[in-house]
Amino acid sequence: MDPNPTAGAVTEPEHAPEPPAAAAPAPGAAAPSGAAVSGTREHGHGEGQWQGPGAYGPFAPPPPPRPLARRLLAPLGTLAAVAAAFAYVGTVDPNEPGHYPVCPLLRFTGVYCPGCGGLRSAHAFVHGDLGAALGSNALAVVGYGVFAVVMVLWLVRAVRGLPMRVAVSPVLWWGIGGVLALFTLVRNLPFGSALAP
Repeated sequence: MDPNPTAGAVTEPEHAPEPPAAAAPAPGAAAPSGAAVSGTREHGHGEGQWQGPGAYGPFAPPPPPRPLARRLLAPLGTLAAVAAAFAYVGTVDPNEPGHYPVCPLLRFTGVYCPGCGGLRSAHAFVHGDLGAALGSNALAVVGYGVFAVVMVLWLVRAVRGLPMRVAVSPVLWWGIGGVLALFTLVRNLPFGSALAP
């Protein structure tokens, strides 16, 4: 038996040497096939700009905006539909009986709802008679103004490529409901006859 069994044997080092680090590609050069592409966020001048061929995660560039025609499709379609409705009401006079159905609340109870007189108001508004429009339904005229403001804002944001989001808080909804209820109450009382159609 060999008294020194390790003599002449090749021993491996306790820690294997680490492979040399791969050289970083030159700026602008394509990454080798199969290699993970990464980038760095450069600090200092131009901080926050993505530097590198890969743009992932929070540094991903925004998607390209949709074509202008597609962005304008929804607001212009809505505007065309409302304009067509106003054109119809402006042509077919609601002051003449038989053209439009009667409000069921007014027919069965004699009480004016918040929308009573709205068609006559729209007819007068189309013909430029603002006084008659306010006399038929003043709240409807306020609604025309709100709609005009929303449409202008929607069109401007669509041209700029910004989304249109209208968030109405519960407090505002309750406020709108309170205004409608108060308007309905007042126009059905003797002193509020000026608000009745």
